[in-house]
Amino acid sequence: MGHISQLLNRTLVIVAHPDDESVGAGLLLQRMPESCVVFCTDGGPRDPYFWHAYVTRENYVFVRRREAETATKIAGVKRTVFFNFCDQELHKNLRGALKQLKELTRKFRPDALLTLAYEGGHPDHDSCAFLAYLVSSHSRLPVWEMPLYHRTSEGIRGQQFLQPTSNLVLVRGTAGELKTKRSMLRAHVSQSQTLQGFDLKFEHFRPQASYDFSNPPEAEVINYEAWQWPMTARDVCAAFAPLLQDIQG
Repeated sequence: MGHISQLLNRTLVIVAHPDDESVGAGLLLQRMPESCVVFCTDGGPRDPYFWHAYVTRENYVFVRRREAETATKIAGVKRTVFFNFCDQELHKNLRGALKQLKELTRKFRPDALLTLAYEGGHPDHDSCAFLAYLVSSHSRLPVWEMPLYHRTSEGIRGQQFLQPTSNLVLVRGTAGELKTKRSMLRAHVSQSQTLQGFDLKFEHFRPQASYDFSNPPEAEVINYEAWQWPMTARDVCAAFAPLLQDIQG
């Protein structure tokens, strides 16, 4: 089962984008004595819709990286790592990301991994969940997860797991921790509108569920399909398949 104390030693935090760390674990990060946050994409999609205000994708990526460095420093994180894969394309770069994560795990020697839930909100979030599962299969490290958002028939629901769970750990912030977390989110200026809908006062964690990564998340609606992004959940699972075969024999 595991206990939340597993995350309060040396923890490797595996997220997809700058701001995931602040929303999902901005409180808990402040309690971690030794953490390393790895951003598995550069935060910049190819579609100009997301970055046109910054003129080029490269400018947008640069801004998001600086924002993440500021936010993690506010939380007391001593080490951040950035991969160079495009936002929305992590599922196309799984082998490269896995290789880097294994090397980082070897060097950092964490006691546990913390990642995002497999919930159908964003293909990169689901890919991080899968990558953490693969790293754990290789290293035998415990994996914990945190929800960011998923879609129901009534709309997007944030910071709750898809299904009720008995092993949920709810972290509530002290006044000081909440002040720090607000400062972390303010550092992500480029994402200010997106971040308005999140509740900062609590965070949910649990040991990673036993997911069937050969099938899409059990969400009522796959959020990025509703947004009509170019990939489907089946496409993402198809990208998972070769690596699943590697570890299953």
